[in-house]
Amino acid sequence: SHAVGLTIAPSQAGFECLGDRVALRRVLFNLIDNALRYGTAAHLTVSEQDGIVMIHVDDDGPGIPEAHRSDLMQPFSRLEPSRSRETGGAGLGLAIAQTLVAAHDGTLSIGDAPTGGARVTVDLPRFLPSGHRQG
Repeated sequence: SHAVGLTIAPSQAGFECLGDRVALRRVLFNLIDNALRYGTAAHLTVSEQDGIVMIHVDDDGPGIPEAHRSDLMQPFSRLEPSRSRETGGAGLGLAIAQTLVAAHDGTLSIGDAPTGGARVTVDLPRFLPSGHRQG
């Protein structure tokens, strides 16, 4: 069975991003789906720092070697070429996710999760209502 967890520190709750709800939902669904495909759990952590909302999606899979990370941002790229379309691979997923995040003035990056698996990070600008100053 697969587990999906979400952590938001109480002091961090309540910030907003402007964007297309369907597009951002698609990004997160894709990242969670990839985490569950390569591991048994997806753990999301949401935090904010200096006007940037950071969403980390960590898995407990084998991780993604640094040499392959930029390749996975290209359309149709798969970490394991032997995998069939039905059984896995990122396919267009990460390339589309990166494009959608960039359209929201954000960035998507691949790194190492503290658990040893992969960490995909989405950084999006925080929405601040006019007249509100950043603390």
